[in-house]
Amino acid sequence: MKTFKEKIRDLFDDYEKLVTRKNMPVEGGNGIFTRYQYPILTAAHTPVFWRYDLDEKTNPFLMERIGMNATLNSGAIKWNGKYLLVVRVEGADRKSFFAVAESPDGIDNFRFWDYPVTMPEDIIPATNIYDMRLTAHEDGWIYGIFCAERHDDTAPAGDLSSATATAAIARTKDLKTWERLSDLKTRSQQRNVVLHPEFVDGKYALYTRPQDGFIDAGSGGGIGWALVDDITCAEVKEETIIDRRYYHTIKEVKNGEGPHPIKTSKGWLHLAHGVRGCASGLRYVLYMYMTSLEDPAKVIASPAGFFMAPEGEERIGDVSNVLFTNGWIADEDGTVFIYYASSDTRMHVATSTIDRLVDYCMNTPADGFFTSASVETLKKQIDKNLKLMHTL
Repeated sequence: MKTFKEKIRDLFDDYEKLVTRKNMPVEGGNGIFTRYQYPILTAAHTPVFWRYDLDEKTNPFLMERIGMNATLNSGAIKWNGKYLLVVRVEGADRKSFFAVAESPDGIDNFRFWDYPVTMPEDIIPATNIYDMRLTAHEDGWIYGIFCAERHDDTAPAGDLSSATATAAIARTKDLKTWERLSDLKTRSQQRNVVLHPEFVDGKYALYTRPQDGFIDAGSGGGIGWALVDDITCAEVKEETIIDRRYYHTIKEVKNGEGPHPIKTSKGWLHLAHGVRGCASGLRYVLYMYMTSLEDPAKVIASPAGFFMAPEGEERIGDVSNVLFTNGWIADEDGTVFIYYASSDTRMHVATSTIDRLVDYCMNTPADGFFTSASVETLKKQIDKNLKLMHTL
């Protein structure tokens, strides 16, 4: 029988094998992006000394004392030459918290910092916080906007599932010490709010997602745009929908901005999620669009359908049939690292390039919203290709 110390060594050895496992690109694909063989972060990637009490006196059977359930929905930033994710870690107790994981190459060898983020409370404490979008703003601060969830005290007595969603705002200079600002003031609930990286007309610009309830968008029309004067006490007074929901599309139930857009010579690249209903529940996929450099609220390209959808094991998890993203990194050489979660359980990476993503957005047909329009679009490509095939 192994000694207590030997069992601990086995735990750390297994952990090292997992963290240092080489992540290889998956061959094939659609030419737009490349998936990778393994998830980059799972519950098992959280440090051994988070989950286990390593003292034989207080944990003689070497049991997990603080269980971890999932790693998901991570903000992302390139920081001091490292690829950093501010990860939503969900414990076995269903509470989420933020923790930073870093990698030397953005593909594998992600390791969590020793301690999770200590996020200061708002005046009214939140029961749960999650899904941070990171923005290195031109004002010199790194901002994190995330969802603050609280029980809906207007719910009937005994209703312990009704909740409210508010966009919480914090900022930092080093990703270790955070200053909590006032929660965003809006007329509606907000779960997906993203800060634009530049001032617009001298103001802070926000991508919003107004919704009537905690889950349902209701009358909320899609991804919104709002300007605020003071980020330390931000209030949305006017909100314009720039990317609408549409019937019988990938975003008919709701849609929301993912990470902040990437600036290119052709316009701003946007990555978002769209939700539709199906027999198995809600299906979350990722899609893209572009807006103008001169007017970031003006859509200039909108490819039809999804950019990425759950495949294989990605479809299985706590909330199945879901892809979600709130983090990507554009490297100096034009490589784009897309960090996405599958089924609210684990984190993955896919890679592409700015040139490929711009080409995808600008040259992929838009949605015609009717079967007849889709058929006509397909026929045009078939006609073109049949003629070309005679010359190949």
